[in-house]
Amino acid sequence: MRHSDLPFRALSVLHTSRYLFNKYGFHKVGVDRIIELSKTSKATFYNYFHSKERLIEMSLTFQKDGLKHGVISIINVQKELTLIEKLRKIYFLHTDLDGLYHLPFKAILEISKTHPKAYQVVVEYRNWFINEIYNLLLTTNANAAKQDAYMFLFVIDGAMVQLLDPNKPDERERLLDYFLIQFK
Repeated sequence: MRHSDLPFRALSVLHTSRYLFNKYGFHKVGVDRIIELSKTSKATFYNYFHSKERLIEMSLTFQKDGLKHGVISIINVQKELTLIEKLRKIYFLHTDLDGLYHLPFKAILEISKTHPKAYQVVVEYRNWFINEIYNLLLTTNANAAKQDAYMFLFVIDGAMVQLLDPNKPDERERLLDYFLIQFK
């Protein structure tokens, strides 16, 4: 079921769960807490989501769809931007603890073994993302390597790890600049 087809109560559960998963993690948030905060019944929850794993899967799909829309917009709609400018925008779209990539990144660390079907949503997004970045790199350099697209994703992941540590300064700019040197 598409998110736009969900009734208000189901959307409320979905938005509440995304907030709670982002804040506390997937394992520390139970169905009872979600339904209490979303002010819905267990019957409504199970009618629309069937299980916590299905809710996690739908939450990640919601985030994935938003990220894809953002990346496609930067690459294909904002044609006036240079390669470096596009990579910067895509990077900062992903490296934001309040942004759409935080929940999929958290899923990488928390649910690969416990919720494999939901985890697959993240794997599919990352594969799609690597291909999009690789194709973007090919637009300015016919000799671009797919490894460069993987490295870009690793830089994003490194920035996210750094942002999650409150004792570390925000080094996103420096990490990105170090990666971008090869394209100048």
